[in-house]
Amino acid sequence: MHANQPAQPFSHLLPVDQIPAKGARRRLEADPGERAEIARWLDLMDVVSLSAELELNPMGKTGLIRVNGRLTAEIVQSCVVTLAPVPAHIEEAFSLTFGPQPEDGGEGDEIEVGLDSFDPPDPIIDGAIDMGAVVLEHLALALDPFPRAEGAEFDPPPEPVEAPEPKANPFAVLSTLKQKRE
Repeated sequence: MHANQPAQPFSHLLPVDQIPAKGARRRLEADPGERAEIARWLDLMDVVSLSAELELNPMGKTGLIRVNGRLTAEIVQSCVVTLAPVPAHIEEAFSLTFGPQPEDGGEGDEIEVGLDSFDPPDPIIDGAIDMGAVVLEHLALALDPFPRAEGAEFDPPPEPVEAPEPKANPFAVLSTLKQKRE
């Protein structure tokens, strides 16, 4: 988190040492206060409901943890044309892998990711995974970037009519040439 960035509104830390070897299931549900903060955080009119079902599975002795989840939300966005409320139902499945941070901290190191390479695992920070942050990130990714109320159409303003450039008066051109000679 950056110093100029406000605290995240939906944080639910899960220490990785509390995840059994056989895996675990968790359910997260945002309370009214958290939903109001999430709405402000994501610039939404309202978050009516937000919940997620999560399955956490350690991947052997690798230190990696696979998180599979499904979030469900009822939100209200503002129409980009009319500013009218636009309700939306979101159901989104996601999968992530978390792993220990590199010994050197990894801050500032560049990671090259090619089309053929695997994404590096997300870091386990201070021995915990913030499941609320994972849910919030996937909710933000699932939002319609340009919500429109039913029937709302954008009518662009008419293109300004450009007056044709007046033709140069040949005598004015001669006059400027004459002035330059003198």
